[in-house]
Amino acid sequence: GGVAAHGNATTKEGNNLFKAGDMHGAICCYTKALKLSDSQADCAVLHRNRSACYLKLEDYTKAEADASKALDADAADVKARFRRAQAFQKLGQLDQAFLDAQRCAQLEPKNKAFQDLLRQLGAQIQQKLNSTDARVQQMFSLLSDTSAKDSDRLKAAQNLVVLSRDEAGAELIFRNDGVRLIQKLLASKQEEVVLSALRTLVGLCTGHQSRVSQLCTVMGSGTSTVSLAACHLLQVMFEALTEGMSREIRGKEEAILPGESGIIFIFLKWLTIVSGSGRDSAINLLVKQVPRKSLKMPDNSVTLWVIDQGLKKILEVAGTVPELSDGPPLTDNSHMSCSVLLSKLYDDLKSDKERENFSKLCEEYVQQHFGQPGLESKLRAIQTVSVLLQGPSDVGNRTLEMSGMMDAVISLCASKDVTHQQVAVEALIHAAGKAKRASFITANGVALLKDLYKKSENDRIRVRALVGLCKLGSAGGTDFSMKQFAEGSTLKLAKQCRKWLCNESLPPTSRRWSVEGLAYLTFDADVKEDLVEDKNALQAMFELAKSEDKTVLFAVGSTLVNCTNSYDVEKPDPQMVELAKYAKQHVPEEHPKDSPSFVEKRLVKLLEAGVVSALVCMVKQESPALTESCRECIARVFLALVERQEDRGTVVAQGAGKALIPLASDNTDTGKIKAAQALAKITITSNPEIAFPGERIYEVVRPLVSLLSLECTLLQNFESLMALTNLAGISERLRQKIIKEKAVAKVEGYMFEEHELVRAAATECMCNMVLSTEVQKLFLATGNDRLKLLVLYSGEEDERLRKAAAGTLAMLTAEQPELCARIPATTTHWLEILQALLLSEIVDLRHRGVVIVHNMMQADKSLAETLMESEALEILSVLAKGGEAGPNPASKIAQHCLDKAIEYGIIKSREAKETEGTGP
Repeated sequence: GGVAAHGNATTKEGNNLFKAGDMHGAICCYTKALKLSDSQADCAVLHRNRSACYLKLEDYTKAEADASKALDADAADVKARFRRAQAFQKLGQLDQAFLDAQRCAQLEPKNKAFQDLLRQLGAQIQQKLNSTDARVQQMFSLLSDTSAKDSDRLKAAQNLVVLSRDEAGAELIFRNDGVRLIQKLLASKQEEVVLSALRTLVGLCTGHQSRVSQLCTVMGSGTSTVSLAACHLLQVMFEALTEGMSREIRGKEEAILPGESGIIFIFLKWLTIVSGSGRDSAINLLVKQVPRKSLKMPDNSVTLWVIDQGLKKILEVAGTVPELSDGPPLTDNSHMSCSVLLSKLYDDLKSDKERENFSKLCEEYVQQHFGQPGLESKLRAIQTVSVLLQGPSDVGNRTLEMSGMMDAVISLCASKDVTHQQVAVEALIHAAGKAKRASFITANGVALLKDLYKKSENDRIRVRALVGLCKLGSAGGTDFSMKQFAEGSTLKLAKQCRKWLCNESLPPTSRRWSVEGLAYLTFDADVKEDLVEDKNALQAMFELAKSEDKTVLFAVGSTLVNCTNSYDVEKPDPQMVELAKYAKQHVPEEHPKDSPSFVEKRLVKLLEAGVVSALVCMVKQESPALTESCRECIARVFLALVERQEDRGTVVAQGAGKALIPLASDNTDTGKIKAAQALAKITITSNPEIAFPGERIYEVVRPLVSLLSLECTLLQNFESLMALTNLAGISERLRQKIIKEKAVAKVEGYMFEEHELVRAAATECMCNMVLSTEVQKLFLATGNDRLKLLVLYSGEEDERLRKAAAGTLAMLTAEQPELCARIPATTTHWLEILQALLLSEIVDLRHRGVVIVHNMMQADKSLAETLMESEALEILSVLAKGGEAGPNPASKIAQHCLDKAIEYGIIKSREAKETEGTGP
C-alpha cells in the first residue's frame, strides 16, 4: 500500500501544479508517479495528464506519444483521443487527426469542442487537397518537358516521392495517369531520376493490392538496368499482394493471382537482364517468397509455376562463366545464390513425379549445352553441374553421371587455359564432396589434384586443388588416427592456406577458397592451434566474413566451429571400445590438443582477435548464402564463446545479444537450441536490461521457454529456469510475456524434477512469477496440490529449495490472505515445518518463516489460536527479543505477531500479567 499511497500523493501534487500553470513541474510529478504505479488504469490517466502538459508546452510529438499510450490502455478514453487529435493536427498529420476527432464526436455528439475541431480539420484537408492537385499537375508538366533543366526535373521527381507516401497524393498520381509518366522516368538517363521513380512506386504500392496489379501490367515491358530499389519495389508489391491472402485461402482453380505471377514473372525476366547486384536481389527475393513457409501448407503451386516458367532462366545464370561468356553479368555471390534457390525449389516439391520433372529439365539443359560443338558450351554445362552439386545434389549427381561428363572434367583439369582449368577443378571438388562419387574421384582425382597443386604456375588453381585434396583427406572427420595424408602434410597445407588468406594480391574469390581449405584442415587440432596463433590470418578471415562476397560465410563458420570444438562429439561407449580393440577394429581417438584446457585457450585468442564482431556482422547478412546450416555454425560458436562466465561481458558488449535473437528463431532445430542456450547463459550472469536493451528483452523470453522441453538436456532446462527467474524479477510486463509464452505450466512441471538443482531453480522461478496476480489465482483454484507442494518443500533439506518455497509462501500469504486458512489442510506436519523455519540457523529462512506466521495470524483468528497454542509462541517470544546485535527485521515481525495475539485476546500482555500478579 505504501507505494500506491506515495504515487497518489505525487499525482495530486502534479494536478495542483497543472492548475497553477507550472507545466514542467507537473510533468516531473506525473513521470515520478508513473514509475511508482503498477496499475494500468492509473498509468493511462497519468499519460493522459502528461499529454495535456506537453500540448500546453507545444511539444506535440510527446503529447501524441502520451495520448497514444493512454489509448492503448483504454480505447474509449475520449479526453486522451481529443488530445491526440489536437497533437496530430499541429504535427500536420491531418488524416489521423480527422479520424480521432471523428471518433470523439461519435462518442460525445453534443460536445461543441469536438464538432469545432472536426470542422476545422475538414477545411484544412480540403485546402491541402486543392493545393496538392495543383502541385501534382505542375510537377507532371515539368517532368514531361524534355527541355527542362536536369536539376529542376530531379527536384520534381524527388517531390513526387514525398507525394506518393501521402494517401491523398498517391490517389492523385494514379488519377493523373502518373504510372505511365513514372515508366518514362524509369528509362531516364539520370540515375537519380530513375531512383526517385522507383521510390515513388514503392510509396504508391505500400499496402495496396489493386494498385500493384495496375502497375504490373504497366511494368511488364520495362527492361531497365536498375538494381536494389527495383527489387525493394517488387518485394513491397509482392507483400501487398500476398498480405491477407495466405496460401490456404486461395481457390484451387486460381492457384496464383495474376498480379503475383506478374511480379514473379518480372523477377524471372530480371534474372537474365539486370545488373549483377540486381539479379542477386531478385534471386534472394525468390528464395524468400516462393517456397512454402512450412511444409504443412498444402499448396506449392508458386514453386511449380516458377520451375515451369523460370528454371531455364535460373540455370542460365548458374551456367555463366564470368570470364568467358557474353552472358548476364555476375557477382561473387551469384552462383552460390543460384545453388540455394535451386535447393529451396527442389525441397519444396511434394512428389516423385515433380522431382523427376525438375531433374529432367536440368539434365536437358546440361545435355543441350554439353552436346554442342565448341568448348564454351561444354564449360557452361560443367559450370551448371557445379552449381547443382552445391544445391540439390541428387540432381547434381545425375547430371555428373551423364556420359562423357566426368571424362571431360578430368581432361579439362589439365587445360592450359586457366579459366577452363578453374571451372573443371571446381566441378571436381564439388563432386568430391558427394559420397556417391567420392570413391571414384579418390581413385582418379587425388593424383590429379596433387599434380596440379605441386606443378601449377597459378595460385588460383593451386588453392582450389589444395581444397580438393583437403576435402578428400578429411574423410576421417575429427578422428585423429584416420588421416589419409602422411603426418605433417596437413600442417603444411594449412600453412599454405594461411599464406594465401593473407595475400592481398590474390583475387578475393581465391582467398575465399583458402578459407574453404581451412574449414577441412581444422579438423586437426595442430592446425587449430597454428591458426589461432596467427593473428593476421584470423583478421584476414574476419575481414572476408564482413565483405561483399557472402559465399565465404559457411567456410568461416565451419572453421570457427572446429577451432572452438563446438561440434557434437559422439563419445564411444567404453565397453564397445574394449570389444573393438579385442576384435582389432578401428577405434576413433581424440587428439590431446582437443582437451578442454587447449580449447579454452583458443577461445580466448579468438576473442582477442575480434571474433564476436565478425559473427555479429555475418548474422546481419541478408543473403541466401547465410543458410540454416551456416546459422547453426554461428550459434554453436556463440555458445562456446559464452561458456566461461568471465568472457560473457566482453561478448555482450560487442553485440552478441542482438545477433543471438534472430539465430534462436530462424535456424536449424539444433541451431535454435544452441542460440537459446547462449541467450540463457547471458541472461543468468549479465544484467538483462543492459544486455538486451529496450524491446529486445521481451524477444528473449520465447527462446528461453523453448529450452523447457524434454528434448533438451537437464543443464539446458536448468539454465533456462535460472534465466527466466532473472527476467521474472524485473517487471510485470516481462512476467506477462512469460505467461503468454505458456511457460508457467512448464515451470510447474520442473518443480517435480528429481534433480535437486533443477527442482530448486523451478521453485525460484515460481517465487518471482507469483508476483503476478494471474499466477496467484492458480494457487487460489481448488482441487490441486500447488499449495501443498510449497508447504512440503519448505520442510525439505535442500536449503536452496526451502528458501524458494518459503519465499513463495510468504509472498502468496501476503497477497492472497484466504490461502492462509488452507495451509493446515495441506499436510499434518504443517506446524512442525513452520516451527523448523522459525528455528533455522539460516537468517533468510527464519525471516521467511516469521513472515508466513505473521500473514497467517493476520488472516484468521482461529489460525492465530492454533499457532499460539503450539511451541511457536515461545519461539516468537525469543525471536522478538532480537539477537546480540539488537532488533533485526525478523524480530520486529515476531513482535507484531505477539501484538496481534494480544489484540485477539489470545495471550495477555506483559503489563496485564504483572498487574494480575500484584493482587492481595
